[in-house]
Amino acid sequence: YMAIEGKLAAVICIEDPLREEAPQIIKNLKAAGISKVVMMTGDSDRTAKAIAKRVGVDVYYSEVLPEDKANFVEQEKAAGRKVIMIGDGINDSPALSAADIGIAISDGAEIARDIADVTMSGDLSEIVTLKLISNKLMKRIHKNYRNIVGFNTALIILGVTGILQPTVSALLHNTSTLYISLKSMENLLEEENEVEEYI
Repeated sequence: YMAIEGKLAAVICIEDPLREEAPQIIKNLKAAGISKVVMMTGDSDRTAKAIAKRVGVDVYYSEVLPEDKANFVEQEKAAGRKVIMIGDGINDSPALSAADIGIAISDGAEIARDIADVTMSGDLSEIVTLKLISNKLMKRIHKNYRNIVGFNTALIILGVTGILQPTVSALLHNTSTLYISLKSMENLLEEENEVEEYI
């Protein structure tokens, strides 16, 4: 508020505007497998409630202190959840450190960048891309594991029963290892459209 000679002359409103793409990013993250999106802010409840409604988070907490954010992360982890924390300020540093994965925004505070596991640019769509990459990486790991165990089990059985000679079995084992290794080097997000449909 601004007063001149004790009388109200003006009301100055300062707003940190919501990024236009934020609501869509939240939807995309949920589509990619994030089950719960929480917003924590030091802002007043009135401001936080309005932003939370517009952006589409599941839960919001207002007027929180840095230690409140870190405590919340620890509580979620104690409940058996994997926690990803995204922040850019000094106040976010304790929670970034406590999370399973801390993601800092590159133009944020230096301490947040130093503590975080991942630093990304201000482009929020990179969070969705990161989630898609991790989803596909885990699928590839599980697929490779099943293939290796299945193929090697078959080789052992064929070797024990005398159907395959040890040299042939060794050759097939090494060939399969080389093949799976080469397949694992393929791009996780083969088609650009695969990412664009989420962004």
